[in-house]
Amino acid sequence: MEKIAGSQPTNNDEQPLLLEVPKAGGGEAKPQIQEESQAPVRLRQPQRNQLAMVPQCIDDLVAADHPVRMVVAVVERLDVAQFCKPIKAREGGVGRDATAPGLLIALWLYACIRGIGSARELARRCEESVLFRWLCGGVSVNHRLLSDFRTDHGEALDDLLTQVIASLVEQGLVKVSRMSQDGVRVRVGAGAGSFRREERLQQLLEESKQHIEELRRQLDAPEKLAVDKAKKVKAEKGRAEEKQKRLEQAIQQLPELKKKREEAAQRRGKGKYGDKLRNKELRVSTTDPEARVMKMANGGFNPGVNVQLATDTESRAIVGVEVSKEGYDAAGLSEPMRRQVEERTGKKVEEHLLDGGYLRTEDIEDAYADEVKLYVPPKSARTEKNRGRELEIKPGDSEAVREWKTRMASEEGKEIYKQRAATSETVNADLRTYRGLTQILVRGLAKNRCVVLWCALAYNVMHFGTKLLQL
Repeated sequence: MEKIAGSQPTNNDEQPLLLEVPKAGGGEAKPQIQEESQAPVRLRQPQRNQLAMVPQCIDDLVAADHPVRMVVAVVERLDVAQFCKPIKAREGGVGRDATAPGLLIALWLYACIRGIGSARELARRCEESVLFRWLCGGVSVNHRLLSDFRTDHGEALDDLLTQVIASLVEQGLVKVSRMSQDGVRVRVGAGAGSFRREERLQQLLEESKQHIEELRRQLDAPEKLAVDKAKKVKAEKGRAEEKQKRLEQAIQQLPELKKKREEAAQRRGKGKYGDKLRNKELRVSTTDPEARVMKMANGGFNPGVNVQLATDTESRAIVGVEVSKEGYDAAGLSEPMRRQVEERTGKKVEEHLLDGGYLRTEDIEDAYADEVKLYVPPKSARTEKNRGRELEIKPGDSEAVREWKTRMASEEGKEIYKQRAATSETVNADLRTYRGLTQILVRGLAKNRCVVLWCALAYNVMHFGTKLLQL
């Protein structure tokens, strides 16, 4: 084995340190000189306990051209007086000051723009995110305050949407002479296992009443309860009363469901399908009585609501919002939406675009009487020999139906109808992808509508915010 001495001594005897390295080809190991070790690296380490005096204004945290500033500027131009009516904190009275409605409106608008649909998540962002801290401006908020404000001001929210639309109409951006309507089914928080038959609902209601009566007897004899036990019993009584209220609401839904079941069975006739509908057992959710099992876009069936959106085809602004518990669009939903849009904008709807799911002879007749051109494709014929002949005029057709068939068969009508998918489908995709309209976790149609109104407001502010500031 060959040994090579290092150029500098590295052991205690001041002798070179020899390293034996095997020769190539499997011979004896050949020593190699050890290189001199490198100096320690220099790194910047965090000093989290270091005090610092930083003279900074909270307004410096957000850039001057950031979109969140546009949201605040738009809210400052809106009339929020209706949100102040329920506030009990008044000048000359006692109590804590109320949180400014303008702040809460700006928080929820920007939250929906960012796709945040949870009050707890929004409250967390108000503590951790620079942008939401800037919005708060030092005002503390919690998830209960945010959640209640989100769903407790239905009429004021509706008026807020009208204000935004009216400003766009005033500038000539929204004309609504031609509007498109579409429905999107949105999942709600009711569980699939919460649906019960009438017999089970009555049984649960009776058990709930007995439970509340037992808790009331315990509270009527406070000398037999400890202080902490009395608080627990009182809280349990409150939860039981809320459950009883939901059960009563569920039972109240049964007559309406029975009526619709009978109407559907009559349309099917007295054959196999009609008898099957009549024998179908009705179920209602005990957690959200107004929720209905609907067929979703993925082909499955889940508890949900039918969100109806009306859009101006020229500007693609949302001009109408409604939430229905009907699982299908052919339930007379087109005419009420047309009336709503005309009331919001003060303009006359001249052309109304719908998909084939809305088609009803009654709606064609109503639109004809209102001098509105309805653009809706016909349903596909059931037999093969009639396929492609759906728009042929028949002797028994009324004048309204004849005009509709002629309109939809023309090339001009086909070109106009193409705007429906280019308008409604893109708006639906925007709300579901970017504005948080994926699942609604609040209960009841009124609160569901509030959630959809926030999403629609966020959409309009996001796309037309700079225009809204020009007034």
